[in-house]
Amino acid sequence: MEKAALRGEPSYVWRDGQQRRLDMIVKAAEKRVGGMILENGCGVGMYVEKLSAFGGRVIGLEYDFDRAADAKVNSDEIFNAAGEFIPLPASTFDLILSHEVIEHVQDDRAAIREMIRVLKPGGRIVIFCPNRGYPYETHGIFWKGKYYFGNKLFVNYLPRVLRDKLAPHVRVYSRSDMQNLFDGLNVKFIERTVIFGAYDNIIARFGSLGKILRTVLQFLEATPLKGLGLSHFWVVEKV
Repeated sequence: MEKAALRGEPSYVWRDGQQRRLDMIVKAAEKRVGGMILENGCGVGMYVEKLSAFGGRVIGLEYDFDRAADAKVNSDEIFNAAGEFIPLPASTFDLILSHEVIEHVQDDRAAIREMIRVLKPGGRIVIFCPNRGYPYETHGIFWKGKYYFGNKLFVNYLPRVLRDKLAPHVRVYSRSDMQNLFDGLNVKFIERTVIFGAYDNIIARFGSLGKILRTVLQFLEATPLKGLGLSHFWVVEKV
């Protein structure tokens, strides 16, 4: 529970939600998917394994030692290090994936600067991270010194000072928060949007009703109501 609170839970099972995001990553990467790739915060290495199938060289970086060890079972190119201090040379990568990670690092702006540093000119970063507009805080909360795991309704809608007292272990981002991470950096934005989840757990429990819910919510991604979505999806290119 303590690890889940501080670092989130990586993907352990490959389902529709993970496949959808992989498809988005590959589309955003274009030809870069066959080059040098870094997954910054690779968890147990599921995206490292899937991205390797496209012919590029994929390196995983993971802060948690146990998860890095698990990832290394399927890949020899896993580094145990912090995202704020990537132990690799500048201008190394064609593509960097940061999948629901920057909200957990100690210094998110430093992590962004490091990704830009190790990215080649013309390379792209694909970022998924929590949207403050989503009605649920998905990382649980602390209350009276005790951690409560699970989705907590409306926590992210509280004033920031109150929200951060309940969830000091994880950040959540508005569009302007995201923009501020890149202030002063030599980048251009290829895509900046918000997506809903795939709700695989709901579908597993409720079948067709869950699929209808997913279809409706993902349809909202093409409307102004996308601001209520689960995650930011940003594609950023180094100039």
